[in-house]
Amino acid sequence: MAALKEIRLRIKSVKNTQKITKAMKLVAASKLGRAQEAITAARPYAVALDSALRRVATALEGTGTEYENALLTARDVKHLTLVVMTSDRGLCGAFNSNIIKQSNSLVSNEYSGKQVDFLTIGKKGNDILRKRHTILADHSTVFDNLTFDNVAEIAEQLMRLFITGEYDRIELVYNKFKNAATQIVMTEQFLPITSAEGDNAIAADYIFEPSKEEIVKELIP
Repeated sequence: MAALKEIRLRIKSVKNTQKITKAMKLVAASKLGRAQEAITAARPYAVALDSALRRVATALEGTGTEYENALLTARDVKHLTLVVMTSDRGLCGAFNSNIIKQSNSLVSNEYSGKQVDFLTIGKKGNDILRKRHTILADHSTVFDNLTFDNVAEIAEQLMRLFITGEYDRIELVYNKFKNAATQIVMTEQFLPITSAEGDNAIAADYIFEPSKEEIVKELIP
């Protein structure tokens, strides 16, 4: 009888655990849905903003202004910063490992023989990369209070490093959201700003208000 009672208690315990995990699953699904909607809604804005920045960069070419020289002129790459964006926690499949692999591949292949330092955003990237590479700065705490002002501080730091000539190129390594199961690893040049190409490079006599320099200054962060 004691054994039977034990079995019944065990069955009851498992059923209670099932109820708890089911509730946790529903909460997680709701959070994922909201996050996915936010990403999907923000993407057109991000694409349009990037296009506007490149059009302004094209208009600044040949003007000899401070911003053309500081932010648009490409230099021979001797010192490079990779901004690596990962998560703070694990248990997310290949989300972090693919970014780390891509970062190490860039150092070993494309930028072999050059000085490559890292600026990390996300605890997992910082914990792994610091073992083999120089970490210029770690901004993992930005996820604790993810606001425009906090992100702008990171962008301004990167701009200062480029303008002063400490680094000749700054690139971003991150995951581009496709769907809940698939993330595409992206490597994107942040500085120097590349001008518009192809259809986006069509010449036009734009009137800028405020000045082109002020627009670039505001758009980059």
